[in-house]
Amino acid sequence: MPSIRVMLVDDQVLLRTGFRMVLAAQPDMEVVAEAGDGVEALQVLRGTEVDVVLMDVRMPKLDGVETTRRICSEPNPPKVLILTTFDLDEYAFSGLKAGASGFMLKDVPPGELLAAIRSVHSGDAVVAPSTTRRLLDRFAPMLPSTGGQPRHKELERLTEREREVMVLVAQGLSNGEIAAHLVLSEATVKTHVGRILTKLGLRDRVQVVVLAYETGLVRAGGPHQ
Repeated sequence: MPSIRVMLVDDQVLLRTGFRMVLAAQPDMEVVAEAGDGVEALQVLRGTEVDVVLMDVRMPKLDGVETTRRICSEPNPPKVLILTTFDLDEYAFSGLKAGASGFMLKDVPPGELLAAIRSVHSGDAVVAPSTTRRLLDRFAPMLPSTGGQPRHKELERLTEREREVMVLVAQGLSNGEIAAHLVLSEATVKTHVGRILTKLGLRDRVQVVVLAYETGLVRAGGPHQ
């Protein structure tokens, strides 16, 4: 099985060194590139095959949010995992909107960081949906007003059941919890989530949660009523 190719983007050399030591000890991971700022990261990525980028947010020249936005706008981009110093950082919120698959705290235990990298690589969002929801509850006032009604043309592509599933995903429920709530099999819920991602052109569950807030389908503190 090929190794997960990881890129470290952080202006603190010592931090990159620490992460590199942790990753180098893993049989299924290798650090293939490093960069000290966003400009350098974009240059390196042009000539390097990378699966997952560990992205700092506060860097000189080009911050992690704009770097993430540019990376995710490319065809077949690597997954981006935002690293932040503070939980519920507004930078993490912006990073999720820019296309990151999740965020982690810089002082996360090594085991959790490794699990997050593997999860992102396999196509899952690494941020627990409930954590994402807390983040969005805090920053929902920054989102555009929908005038009290969910407004998003793409949502019209969803069936009524898919909209139900989307609301529950945005509320932080796992597939198993959604299955129990709607009296469906977990496999059926997984199929619905897959269709939601495909129909709305979304990368993962994190983007489902963000879109649910942006469209007014879900509001801070609970689902749209």
